[in-house]
Amino acid sequence: MSSPSPSPSAHSPSGEQAAAATDSGQWSSRRRQAAAERARMLQARQDAEHRRAARIVALFVEVARAEGLEPVPLRVRGYSGGTARTALTGWYLRTDRSVAIDVEGRFYVLVQALGLRERLLGAAPRSEPVPMTLGEGGRDGDVMPLRMALDRLLPGWEERAAEPLA
Repeated sequence: MSSPSPSPSAHSPSGEQAAAATDSGQWSSRRRQAAAERARMLQARQDAEHRRAARIVALFVEVARAEGLEPVPLRVRGYSGGTARTALTGWYLRTDRSVAIDVEGRFYVLVQALGLRERLLGAAPRSEPVPMTLGEGGRDGDVMPLRMALDRLLPGWEERAAEPLA
């Protein structure tokens, strides 16, 4: 008599187990694809928002120049106190002088770590994408729409812009 052959489940997954593993792999793949698509859509929305905000700032800069709004030298404030000069001139968007735009319409966060070098020789902050809302994600009460911050600098500027903002 011949010995019985080992059962299929002893060496390989049963048909049901294989199907479940395949379904699980497909589900994981679909979830990864969906997450990647959501991330892509979020990035596209953020890019569109930054382009819209940059356009608003560019229109503001045109009106500010035409009306003689004097830019001021911009300074960086240290996390632990003190300030450092920069080569930038522009307008502070917040009364605490933590963010500003320069005369070219670039946006800067002007709070950073300051070492001895920056305090003596000056700081060189990097421009960042312009947000539609200043302070988003910060403390409560620190949030301000970009348009409100610009209007505080030059009241009614939107009506004098070369083109509508909307």
